[in-house]
Amino acid sequence: MVNLDKDELYPLLFGSSYKQVLWGGHRLAEKYGRPLPQDGPPVGEAWEICDRPEFESLVTNGPLKDVTLHELITAYGRDFVGHSFQGGRFPILVKLLDAEKRVSLQVHPDENACRILGGGAEPKTEMWYILDAAKGAKIIAGLSPKSSKMQFMENLHSPDIENQLQVFDSFAGDAYFIRAGRVHAIGAGNLLLEIQQNSDTTYRLSDWGRVGADGKPRELHIEQALKCIDFMDRTVPRITAPSDIVRHNRKFPLLNHCPYFQVDELLLSTDWHDSTDSTASFHLLTAVNAPFTVGRAGRTAEVAIGSTCLLPACFGNYTITPAGEKQTTIIRTTL
Repeated sequence: MVNLDKDELYPLLFGSSYKQVLWGGHRLAEKYGRPLPQDGPPVGEAWEICDRPEFESLVTNGPLKDVTLHELITAYGRDFVGHSFQGGRFPILVKLLDAEKRVSLQVHPDENACRILGGGAEPKTEMWYILDAAKGAKIIAGLSPKSSKMQFMENLHSPDIENQLQVFDSFAGDAYFIRAGRVHAIGAGNLLLEIQQNSDTTYRLSDWGRVGADGKPRELHIEQALKCIDFMDRTVPRITAPSDIVRHNRKFPLLNHCPYFQVDELLLSTDWHDSTDSTASFHLLTAVNAPFTVGRAGRTAEVAIGSTCLLPACFGNYTITPAGEKQTTIIRTTL
């Protein structure tokens, strides 16, 4: 039950939902101390901030503990989400992805493709931020400038399909904009933060010849995927990390031209002062490499490494205080 005045809202932390998938691993436990058994089945996804019928994030701190994200949105509306909110579900879904093995080659629909496909399809544009990458890890994102639709189709079920795609060496601190219609896959050895539209619609083009736990190939969605792919798109989706080590606070825009969310990388060595008023939106703050404290005047939260904190749109001024002396990296997401 929500019985708190909006002026008493505070930085909110949420519990996670873990998804077991055949390409997952165990780094969420190893790197972030998540409560997952080391010898258990591989976990590929942690849904960190989510408002969907199949999982509604629960608050884990303060007076609103055990209240769902959807209940908060229902109670506070635009005061919680921001001025652009038109009702419905929370517009952003935040995940951690642990790809011990290569993820399938896939694509997501945009609004127009969803209208054509029907069947409850939801548009999905997303961004990846590389948290950790093993030596030799790759990211596949977008069609090669040398590829054509015919060449893509001819090679789709061949190992040569990678020659039709943009393949990048993966490095921590880089980001990738995966807009709807852009073919993509996560290579083995990547640990990612994924920020996306609130959607769970994915069409699988190739699973690299693998079989599932039942010994059968997983379902492909070739017909639907072909209605989604933008074959004219040859944009380089990679956003490279800053090359210098900063000795002062700095904000590095990662994504500021997307209509669904804006993302900044904060590189902090001292306190950072900010306000939700500047964006008329909630602020999501993700601790990349070190914990931090955020809030003001007794309404604060300690955010562990790998975790995300939500500041309601009406919260106003706040301060981020890094926990240690080393440079602290935080991903800030707004509408």
